[in-house]
Amino acid sequence: MAYLGNVPARSFISFERQVFTIVNSQTAYTLSHSVTNENDIRLVVNNIVQEPGSGKAYTASGTTLTLSAALVNGTDEMYCVFLGRAVGTVNAPAGSVDTAQLATDAVTGAKIADDAISDEHLDPTAITGQTAETSIATDDLILLSDTSASGALKKMTRANFVSGIGGTNTPAFFASCTGDQVVSNNTITKVAYSNEVYDTNSVYDPSTNYRFTPGFSGKSYIGAAFWSYDASEHLFDQQIQLYKNGSSLVYINSMYLAPYRSATTDSSINLVVAHNDTDYYEIYVKVQTTDSGDVKVPTGSGNAATFRNWFYGYKIIE
Repeated sequence: MAYLGNVPARSFISFERQVFTIVNSQTAYTLSHSVTNENDIRLVVNNIVQEPGSGKAYTASGTTLTLSAALVNGTDEMYCVFLGRAVGTVNAPAGSVDTAQLATDAVTGAKIADDAISDEHLDPTAITGQTAETSIATDDLILLSDTSASGALKKMTRANFVSGIGGTNTPAFFASCTGDQVVSNNTITKVAYSNEVYDTNSVYDPSTNYRFTPGFSGKSYIGAAFWSYDASEHLFDQQIQLYKNGSSLVYINSMYLAPYRSATTDSSINLVVAHNDTDYYEIYVKVQTTDSGDVKVPTGSGNAATFRNWFYGYKIIE
């Protein structure tokens, strides 16, 4: 009869066969597969099927075959057929095995080719038993599961992977006062933080405007401290202000209620600010005394001294 497609298979399974090497005077032989008893095999000696059972031609249990009489090497031949053990003779058609036919966790790492993982869509959580790396070279490859592509595995180098992650808190600067500065009573005065301790990107002007210009769009953390001194001990009100682009942005006020007056007062300000690359920041102060006298902004003696007045800032990593 005519047909379309591949030729149908005529046989799908056959029974497994084991040929024995005869050993003179030996009645016990080892089977290649364990059996329940002699009825699980058909034993053939010199092309004659033997009768199984105790007192007959042979018995079998486990992997031991026992003959009732020894055979002669070179004269006799013997083989057995495992009646309960079938082996396939036709491979399953290509593409006929689906995921439904595979048991959960049935495919082990030993069955996956070393180079297959870059080409297959595998669940990364199924890749187990690998030694954890304690360090990664710049050109090492890292596998990622792309959720936008149904979990397809994609590769990146370490350099690609860490690009844009982390960063440094720069630009950053720190400045202090190197000389006593006189502040007139009840007058808004810019503090001249002229001692530049460090400035990573030349963002602080320590000689003319005493201002911080971040030079990038984003956020920065800014802090400042103001410590004043009045020899007459008449100081009662002090204010520190952060200016942005020439206008007051925020201020902190310290006041001593009458009759208490002080010779020294300290104030500080700390906050995160958002800015563009051309915005700039300065520190202004105002003090009041009961005798309307001036006060001083004292300083230390350089970077090795205890800082009394300072101004600093650094980039916030987002």
